[in-house]
Amino acid sequence: MSDTKERLVFFRRAYPSANAVLVRGERPVLVDTGFGSDLSTTEDLLREAGVPPESLALIVNTHYHCDHAGGNSGLQRRYGLPIAAHRWEADLVNRRDREACSVEWLDQPIEPYRVDYPLSDGDEIDTGRVVLQVLHTPGHTLGHISLYAPEERVLIYGDAVHGDDVAWINPFREGAGAMQRALESLDRLAGLPVLRAYSGHGPGIEDPEAAIEAARGRYAKWLDEPQKAYWHACKRIFAYALMIYGALDEEEVHPYLLRCPWFDDYARHGFGAEPSELAGPLVAEMLRSGAAGWRDERLVALPPHNRPPADWLSGPYRPKDWPKVPQPGDPGYKTSPPE
Repeated sequence: MSDTKERLVFFRRAYPSANAVLVRGERPVLVDTGFGSDLSTTEDLLREAGVPPESLALIVNTHYHCDHAGGNSGLQRRYGLPIAAHRWEADLVNRRDREACSVEWLDQPIEPYRVDYPLSDGDEIDTGRVVLQVLHTPGHTLGHISLYAPEERVLIYGDAVHGDDVAWINPFREGAGAMQRALESLDRLAGLPVLRAYSGHGPGIEDPEAAIEAARGRYAKWLDEPQKAYWHACKRIFAYALMIYGALDEEEVHPYLLRCPWFDDYARHGFGAEPSELAGPLVAEMLRSGAAGWRDERLVALPPHNRPPADWLSGPYRPKDWPKVPQPGDPGYKTSPPE
């Protein structure tokens, strides 16, 4: 846990959760809530920082993947907390669209929540101590946002920029231009005066300019060699599955991959191969890169992570099965962040 003039508190978190940032003020804000099974840890981090979860005014999601938004459900149910997210992702979530959070495509569970305040580029969120500017930074997802505190010159990147890696890119759900959008988002972020930045994964970024340049170079290379981007994505997604579901017996590995929509898309449309032909090479690449290893004839994720307990889910985990919420025009639907 670190702070910037005690106004922004950075929580570095292990997988399957993403990092979070607490923004202090009379109306404190939590940016991203981690994976659902880590809810109690999220609550403990807030209390240790002197801002118990019930005192939060708002949750803001940089995007709707389960490592960033998985704690939404528990915090909203327990404390009645409102949630804000980019309007495109808010609409998918609140309509219970099957594409929401990419849950079915990625096979990554997330419990029900609603978005109370749809955000747009240029909106501001005022905690009474810090003003956050909403920056639409698509690429990793179409509705990805970053948050900029101009007075403090601090940027909260989400997954737009990392200090030691880049976010995986998904042309099959985010569109064929996802890589170009990611590069344009980097150009926009590079133009802001920043003293310190926080990424969705890894440590705080002491040299944001260098991190952006490294990401720009890698994405530009991937435009010329797209299969490198496909390998990167497949390894990240599969490693995450091993983290949240635990080890797979050797005979379960290939059948699991062949059931996954993401694997089918990358195999057929990325590599031009039958999924059955790519399963073995992916496992070999996971082993070579250190993303996974064999333990007692079971494939396990090797990066540090907190394995979720098998019984952590308490309700439906696919948006199509979530309870319905009010839609635009219905009573109770809100359209702007709290003042």
